[in-house]
Amino acid sequence: MTEAQRPKIGVGVVIHDEAGNIVMGERAGSHGAGTMQCPGGHLEYGESFAECAKREVLEETGLEVGNIKFLIATNDMFGEDKHYVTIFVTCTIVGENKEPKPLEPEKCARWDWIPWRQMWAWVKEQTEAEAAGGKAQKQMFLPLVNLYREYPEMEHCLS
Repeated sequence: MTEAQRPKIGVGVVIHDEAGNIVMGERAGSHGAGTMQCPGGHLEYGESFAECAKREVLEETGLEVGNIKFLIATNDMFGEDKHYVTIFVTCTIVGENKEPKPLEPEKCARWDWIPWRQMWAWVKEQTEAEAAGGKAQKQMFLPLVNLYREYPEMEHCLS
């Protein structure tokens, strides 16, 4: 196995509010372009999951987050010969700014607050469409699809 073939570690950050909404945006310019995602990115050498989440969210959205907790992990094999282990964490906004801004528009043009149950419905629709040989209107980033497939009980984790 070459170093390029080794799995990489991504941290997916589920920023939520008290009403059960999460921050999501559409990926651009990277693997999974055109799919809906949560903020996040690569875990850097020596970083904790929480440190990575804080850094990535601030870089991508301008939001300051805290109350970071490990949620679950998925094993994600992308069709482009990419293998990631995605560590999902949850957190809340601790800074004064509550609205995410697209600070890296080449990676994500906008961020929106979406109900968790809506994201779950989109990923369910996508999974069912793919099983039937079709394609859903809203496409979700593979780690979110795997979250649904592997951990269906997570549907109510923000209720």
